[in-house]
Amino acid sequence: MEFAWIVFAFVCGFFVKLAGLPPLIGFLAAGFALNVVGVQPNDTLEALANLGITLMLFTIGLKLDARDLLKREVWAGTLMHMVLWTAVVTGILVVLSVVALPLFAGVDLRTAALLAFALSFSSTVCIIKILEENGEIRSRHGRLAVGILVMQDIVAVLFLVAATGKLPSPWAVGLLGLVFARPLLSKLLHQSGHGELLPLTGFLFALGGYELFSALGVKGDLGALVLGMLLSGDRKASELAKSLMSFKDLFLVGFFLSIGLSALPDWEMVFAAVALCAVLAVKIALFFVISIKLRLRARTSFLSSLVLSNYSEFGLIVVFVCVKAGWLTQDWLVVLALAVSLSFAITALVYRFAHRVYTRYKLPLRGWEHATPLPGDQVYRPSSAEILVIGTGRVGLGAFRALHDSVGDRVWGMDADRERIAAQVAQGMHVFAADAESADVWDSIDVSAMSLVLLAVASIEDCRNIAEQLKAAGYAGPIAAIARYEDEREALLNYGIDEVFNFFTEAGAAFAEDSLRLIDAAKVVRSAPVAGTSLERHDPHPLSETACRA
Repeated sequence: MEFAWIVFAFVCGFFVKLAGLPPLIGFLAAGFALNVVGVQPNDTLEALANLGITLMLFTIGLKLDARDLLKREVWAGTLMHMVLWTAVVTGILVVLSVVALPLFAGVDLRTAALLAFALSFSSTVCIIKILEENGEIRSRHGRLAVGILVMQDIVAVLFLVAATGKLPSPWAVGLLGLVFARPLLSKLLHQSGHGELLPLTGFLFALGGYELFSALGVKGDLGALVLGMLLSGDRKASELAKSLMSFKDLFLVGFFLSIGLSALPDWEMVFAAVALCAVLAVKIALFFVISIKLRLRARTSFLSSLVLSNYSEFGLIVVFVCVKAGWLTQDWLVVLALAVSLSFAITALVYRFAHRVYTRYKLPLRGWEHATPLPGDQVYRPSSAEILVIGTGRVGLGAFRALHDSVGDRVWGMDADRERIAAQVAQGMHVFAADAESADVWDSIDVSAMSLVLLAVASIEDCRNIAEQLKAAGYAGPIAAIARYEDEREALLNYGIDEVFNFFTEAGAAFAEDSLRLIDAAKVVRSAPVAGTSLERHDPHPLSETACRA
């Protein structure tokens, strides 16, 4: 039976990928297809799904700065949205009950309020997957969305405590002491090396956090997130996250399959689910207006609103608790499962065009902005940037340093990760924080003096968006980019990028070129005079200058 899951998931995911859509839509379709042919979920699939979610939350914790949760736009935005959404959607559901639509007839005020609250959550799994595929986890809107998701998880824990009447163990207070275990966790991480023991260490931390929190009566997924956050500042955190990426993506297939396998709806249930998905427009509007009122930029508000426009698998948990308590009928579990699945597909489809839509309608959207943006949203304007390196990670940083050695301060670096930029500014580097995919950024920068732009970003879709923004801002110079695979290189060239360097090929060529210099150094060694010959000056290190040049 497990082979049937793999076949259905591969076929649906493969054809959806060929259509240019995110594979998760195919995995959801595979779950419904398996359901139609009579396949039932079992403990193996559930275990895979839970493991995927646990690993995902742990890797998100590795990239999350706890200080982001203390920002007003995160905690206030989350609470304001949940309150307003619950009030508005409760009214909508009551109206649908009055007009006696199928399944909505007979929904009273309490039932409507519970459903509205269950639908106020957004899907952590779906959103993180979309942000990772687009390389936007560390962008301004990506960090905002992740912060809101974490705050929603905290609200979820409080609701489950109130709804079930089960308080955490008194020993749960001791979880605060985990902060003192950070040095030990960091030492274990560094001693694990770079091989197969590294991902196993990640499994140990993620599942250990889950089991520890669960044993003390706290949501286990929150434990995986907290363990990741404890290691988020470690210099090996990024390597650990990358080592877990393939495992996480594979196990998450089980999650998307399980959503489709959860129930098989009839036509009335399909109609009710579609009606609930239509209300997602209200969710987008509320997130956008609240973000604007909290002085966020229009682009940040728009993109975060779109990516948060879905329903959460946690909504199923809320409805399940309500069904057990007799507050809702069993049919609503099926309706919510279908609505969650449809909302995943809607978000994945809509967000694919989010950047282009914003570029087209940026003027009316920016008309909503507050006159004084938040300090962190103000764009620095470099005054002497002739060469711009976009992306100052490992590859971009290497390119920046090499160019700086040649042309000095005429080269600048740009990155959306403000923490990375702050550390590089402290080292005296000419870099600034900005999201290169934002039309707002290029409206603030004079591109007429630039003669070369290097795109050191991983996602080819990001490269395409940045190239479009540059050309729209009037930049006419050459654009260079990097690619990991040959098909990505061809795609970038088709997007109009002038030169694309294959990451692995160029790294090998540079390695060979630098290695050849060792031959020259060896010749210098053999030709150097030996000690005791008629030299006026004895140099104990005759290769020092040559080696430095090499």
